[in-house]
Amino acid sequence: MSRRHRAEKREINPDPKYGNLVVSKFMNSIMYQGKKSVAETIVYGAFEIIEGKTKGSPIQVFEQALDNVMPSIEVRSRRVGGATYQVPVEVRTTRRQALGIRWIISSARERGEKTMTERLSAELLDASNNRGNAVKKREDTHRMAEANRAFSHYRW
Repeated sequence: MSRRHRAEKREINPDPKYGNLVVSKFMNSIMYQGKKSVAETIVYGAFEIIEGKTKGSPIQVFEQALDNVMPSIEVRSRRVGGATYQVPVEVRTTRRQALGIRWIISSARERGEKTMTERLSAELLDASNNRGNAVKKREDTHRMAEANRAFSHYRW
């Protein structure tokens, strides 16, 4: 990690179908080995499945799922006098979004459905209804922060 200056943020273009920046970031996170067209097929296929099941806008379902998964507080390790404490800290908005996207994708990959489009659509629908592994991960993070609230005076 460079100590000179912060790395500048890269410009991300919105996705071609919906013109949404968050969907574009989501696609980039799903992508393996630079295969953007495969990631696009997976995401848009999942959105079509969601649209067929809910008869509504898949973007709204996606945004609701992301809102339900994004953590507002997390724990960070802090060494004080030889002991390591788990200190609860508020999460920055960019990190909240990144964590939410990462958790949705990882829990979708662990699901048992046959194709990734089915897994992703099921996970997004579950997350938008406040259930599923990604939401459970957020609840666990919040519970851990709540349990370690006594160490919040070590915040930096």
